Amino acid sequence: ETGLQAVFQEVFPIKSYDDTIELAFGSYDIEDSKASALDSLRCGETFSAALYVTFNLKDDTGTKKERVYMGELPMMTRRGTFVINGAERVIVSQLHRSPGICFEKSIHLNGKILHSFRIIPDRGSWLEVQFDTNDLMYVYLDRRRRRRKFLATTFLRALGYPEERQLVENFYKIQKLKLSEKMDEESLASLMAFEDVMDGDVVVARAYEPLSIGVVRQLVALGQKSIDVIDASEDEILVKSLKKDPAFDEESALKDIYRKLRPGDPPTAANARALLKRLFFDPKKYDLTRVGRYKINKKLRLTIPDTVRTLTHEDVLSTLDYLVNLELDVGGASLDDIDHLGNRRVRSVGELLQNQVRVGLNRLERIIKERMTVGETDSLTPAQLVNPKPLVA
Repeated sequence: ETGLQAVFQEVFPIKSYDDTIELAFGSYDIEDSKASALDSLRCGETFSAALYVTFNLKDDTGTKKERVYMGELPMMTRRGTFVINGAERVIVSQLHRSPGICFEKSIHLNGKILHSFRIIPDRGSWLEVQFDTNDLMYVYLDRRRRRRKFLATTFLRALGYPEERQLVENFYKIQKLKLSEKMDEESLASLMAFEDVMDGDVVVARAYEPLSIGVVRQLVALGQKSIDVIDASEDEILVKSLKKDPAFDEESALKDIYRKLRPGDPPTAANARALLKRLFFDPKKYDLTRVGRYKINKKLRLTIPDTVRTLTHEDVLSTLDYLVNLELDVGGASLDDIDHLGNRRVRSVGELLQNQVRVGLNRLERIIKERMTVGETDSLTPAQLVNPKPLVA
């Protein structure tokens, strides 16, 4: 599942808008070059070979199978060079920022150190999370437009943690506290109520607010024997974000994110869900590559297989947990240097060629869908539907 095979499988099958016609990829083969590299140098020609792809066109009338000429593919000589119009040329590969994850820190104007991380894919949107001066975790999807930020807890709700308990249990332990008037302030100092405790329309104990002996006595007087509490003695970082979070369930979180990313459009949960999927969970739009997946697994000590090259819920949770540990300076969390050679890599020639073929096939996809109109494909063959012109020249 690498090289040209991977690119063709990414783009195909291509279906018409009404799903009645489908163009599927079968296989590809590269024929022998007509002339050797030495002959190409002597005659002033390009050392290349013909690329043929077998397509299957399915419609109401049946299936048409055809081997289609897609163009000439430049071939590499034994010395790692290419012969283009009789001139020997070489691709000078450059170091570039490796896909993966990077934990950094910056200093605010007031002198406060702000920790952050960036998940950098090979293809797709960057995900950046940074603390602000009030210790709130914000997600940034476009740094050029500062308004496109929202709380990390909102993002987690939108990813599939709509229940408050389900979200909080990933970071804190929720426990039952037996109430008694004999409790002292010291034992209650780090405990917070998990949810609002009501007496009619009056809030007796507010969620994520520290308990006091006065509140406990009120609860005992109301006949409350126990309540769910969280122990925030180690950190209150997520609690601060939960208190500030305008979203209260998955739908409100999705709408809030869509409102920030697409201001002016009417926010709906379905549109927001489709947008998030397109940004981070669609293999066609988002790709960490094997290198990116390996680096994320190594940094966060995960065991996600390298075939999963999109973002996962486990990635986001583990990364936020690591960022909290970095802020508190616990758990052996460490910063990364983006300029270190370990965080850079060289793109291979095959990868560069793969990217160019992907660009060509994405353009071709739009052309094919336009031609897949009802009644027009009855007389068309796969070769005419794909493109009469060579894709790779």
